[in-house]
Amino acid sequence: MLSESSSFLKGVMLGSIFCALITILGHIGIGHGNRMHHHEHHHLQAPNKEDILKISEDERMELSKSFRVYCIILVKPKDVSLWAAVKDTWTKHCDKAEFFSSENVKVFESINMKTSEMWLMMRKAYKYAFDKYSNQYHWFFLACPTTFAIIENLKYFLLKKDPSQPFYIGHTIKSGDLEYVSVEGGIVLSIESMKRLNSLLNIPEKCPEQGGMIWKISEDKQLAVCLKYAGVFAENAEDADGKDVFNTKSVGLSIKEAMTNHPNQVVEGCCSDMAVTFNGLTPNQMHVMMYGVYRLRAFGHLFNDALIFLPPNGSDND
Repeated sequence: MLSESSSFLKGVMLGSIFCALITILGHIGIGHGNRMHHHEHHHLQAPNKEDILKISEDERMELSKSFRVYCIILVKPKDVSLWAAVKDTWTKHCDKAEFFSSENVKVFESINMKTSEMWLMMRKAYKYAFDKYSNQYHWFFLACPTTFAIIENLKYFLLKKDPSQPFYIGHTIKSGDLEYVSVEGGIVLSIESMKRLNSLLNIPEKCPEQGGMIWKISEDKQLAVCLKYAGVFAENAEDADGKDVFNTKSVGLSIKEAMTNHPNQVVEGCCSDMAVTFNGLTPNQMHVMMYGVYRLRAFGHLFNDALIFLPPNGSDND
């Protein structure tokens, strides 16, 4: 009798584990049936200067005023020093930036997500942003508190992209059958992608709140799972030379690697001139980046950009 009970319990346990594995693999590998046959992962590039020069001056002025980006920054109380640096530096250049925290923090204004689970924070932040701002912004940029972003370069990169199309852009990584945009480099969604994501958030079969029964998958992978169900696929952002513009490493680390890999072409081998993000920065490095990007100028060098993005009204950006 005991032997039979023991065998039964073992069978139940093995069956449960098998079902759990099938569930996880199903979450990661879903979407093939819905995937459009003509869609292939491709590399999106920024427009070239010649394309911008073809736009009339009146159109450029209108673009500089109307091109609006909403920034989402996910933070926790332990990130308070980074939080302060991000608030005081690059987020001033967003048309609107809001911080989404795991709990209330007295020193800074934020939207309380009431959870420390990063995937739950992310999906709640996206829902909040869509519900409140879907009629005001066409592009939504999500970042970590260790990320530094050059919003003007982001706007330039997106200039020729139609937000009514389902864009999901950043630094792509392949994990098995799933291709996703790394949250470390920042994630960009068009309003169409936001709309599709929002329609799935209440459908646990397609966009579950938990990544799996045995182990959790990261929030950026989980986002890719949900978007894949909606027919939205990750696309890598590059400049005209094929260099990544969303970087998951800091400038310092990128230069160090370039010195090893391209000792005769350190600058050219390091980073794109039109980089949008760098990650892994300390608060001090945030301020150094702010100085280098927005304040330091070499005398005698003219920067005749074909298009200027004006700051939002009331902004105290640099």
